[in-house]
Amino acid sequence: MAHAAIRTRPHVSLRGWRVPLLFGAAYGIYTQFIARSGGAANFGQLALALASGLALTVLIYGLLRIQHALPRELRAGAWGVLVGGAMGFLYSLTQHSILLSSVIGLVLGVSTTLVTFYAFYMREP
Repeated sequence: MAHAAIRTRPHVSLRGWRVPLLFGAAYGIYTQFIARSGGAANFGQLALALASGLALTVLIYGLLRIQHALPRELRAGAWGVLVGGAMGFLYSLTQHSILLSSVIGLVLGVSTTLVTFYAFYMREP
């Protein structure tokens, strides 16, 4: 007697999205908090928070998916660019100059690159 084929529905897992969603939500909330500047919240600030949180979520998820295919130098640089760009954008919301925001993002990006490269170099053979 032949066994009947068991039909299964494709399982959709959110396991790979947990960390990116957590960071994206925190980033979006903090973006809205900075953009509000102590005043009343409005729709533009909510849209900014949703867009920036969603963008960071997608970027982190994408980097987590492809990072193991990258050499350690490029992987560290990718994390540095992501962190530096995100923090530079947050600092630009505080009404400081674009030059100062760029310098803050650059310093944090280079620092992140160095720290992550060291971590990758020490862990990998």
